[in-house]
Amino acid sequence: MTRKHGPWTIQESTRNYRNEFIEVIEDEVLQPDDEPGRYATVRMKPGVLLLPVDADGSVTLSRQFRYALGRESLEAVSGAIDGDEPPIEAARREAREEAGIEAEEWTELGRIDIDTSIIHCPVHLFLARGLTFAETDREGTEEMESVRLPLAEAVQRVMQGEITPGPSCVLILKAARHLREQGRDA
Repeated sequence: MTRKHGPWTIQESTRNYRNEFIEVIEDEVLQPDDEPGRYATVRMKPGVLLLPVDADGSVTLSRQFRYALGRESLEAVSGAIDGDEPPIEAARREAREEAGIEAEEWTELGRIDIDTSIIHCPVHLFLARGLTFAETDREGTEEMESVRLPLAEAVQRVMQGEITPGPSCVLILKAARHLREQGRDA
C-alpha cells in the first residue's frame, strides 16, 4: 500500500530486524524528485535522560562501557521508556535503578531527537533536585559507576569534548542554563 511521508512516497516497507530495543525498516520510496530509491531507518524505544543536581551543585553522571563505542563513556543517567509509561515515571525509575537516587523536584527540560536522518528515538530530558541517595537496583547488564562532579566541571568537560554522547551534552548545557536563569547557579 502506497502512502505519503512528507514529500516522499513510501511504496513498500520491510522490517529487516527487530529486538526489544530497536527495529530496522527499509522502505522502497519515490524520492521528492520522483526518482525511485530506498531509505532505511532505525526506530528505537523512546527514552529518558536525567541530570541529578544535589544541594551543593554537584551532578551525578554515569561512567560505563558502551559496546558500540568499544570504550567507557561518561554520560547522564538514561534509560528506555517501558510501554505506555509516562516519561517522568521512567525518569524516576531510572534514577532509582541506575544511581540509587530519589528526587523531590523534577523539571522537564524538553524533548530531543538523537539523529534526525536515520534514527527515530525521542528522548525526554529531566533535571532532578532535592536528592536523597540509596542503593541502586541495576540490571545484570548494567555495570556502571556513579560519578559526582560540580555542574560547572560537567559543562567544561562537554565543551572540551570529554563528555561526548550528544543527548548528555544537550542535557548538561540546558540544565546549566535553566539553573542560571532560575537564579540557582550550580
